[in-house]
Amino acid sequence: MMSTERPKPIRKAIFPVAGLGTRFLPATKAIPKEMLPLVDKPLIEHAVDEARAAGIEEFIFVTSRGKTALEDHFDVNFELNATLEARGKQEQLDLVKRTEMPSNRMFYTRQKVPLGLGHAVWCARQIVGDEPVAVVLPDDVVLHQTPCLAQMVEAYNQIGGNIVAVLDVPRENTSKYGILDISSDNGKLVEVKGLVEKPKPDEAPSNVAIYGRYILQPQVFDHLSSHRRGAGGEIQLTDAIAAMIGEVPVHGFRFEGRRFDCGDKAGFITANLAFALQRPELVEQIRSVMKEYS
Repeated sequence: MMSTERPKPIRKAIFPVAGLGTRFLPATKAIPKEMLPLVDKPLIEHAVDEARAAGIEEFIFVTSRGKTALEDHFDVNFELNATLEARGKQEQLDLVKRTEMPSNRMFYTRQKVPLGLGHAVWCARQIVGDEPVAVVLPDDVVLHQTPCLAQMVEAYNQIGGNIVAVLDVPRENTSKYGILDISSDNGKLVEVKGLVEKPKPDEAPSNVAIYGRYILQPQVFDHLSSHRRGAGGEIQLTDAIAAMIGEVPVHGFRFEGRRFDCGDKAGFITANLAFALQRPELVEQIRSVMKEYS
């Protein structure tokens, strides 16, 4: 239901990037999965750009060992900048400079033990403090003129509370997602009365699944602090959100755009093709190659 009090603004976003990326071995043996390029920008840069477009001011990365390349990507590379400038490569220099982030906007914390998404979010609690926060999973990518998180922030500014991005999935795939138990559905916003993590198809309360974007109130950290294990023996973010129902409204938001699971090889390749087809300098060549191999 509509809140009469203006929600607190969303200034911070958490990027859980501590995973090993085992589905992309051996490519991810020495580089973070989040640094794999979607056309010519790494996945993490796409996620950060999406957050910027939604008005995010502070970026919190929950990392692990072997993620220094990710941190370096948003740092200043003086030697590279000087070389590009000396060679007159202004276009490339501008691209590089757009990746540079001010030190007071970037924060890093470690998830030392892989205990699940809920635990990764909990690791950022001290940096977030007592304010709402967005959570962006870089593996999940949406192609649309208005980025997914920006769509969600617009809805949040109207209704407040907790909002999760959702999509309708085939019922046989419910065991791959957090699934909503729905009290009402107007096609765009879904009012949630419960959440179930990865239920079997015959036990799923619906086929409306959570998809990689969250806007959460700070009370979520109180529930995550219990470190209660859920599905797969991990600390599940969906369990903490479900525990908030009744104290904080929870809505699912059906976003506009085409979504891609870049944590999956086929999804990652498909996303590269789709994003390349949006580039005027690549579109004809990509179409030609696709026709050749179809």
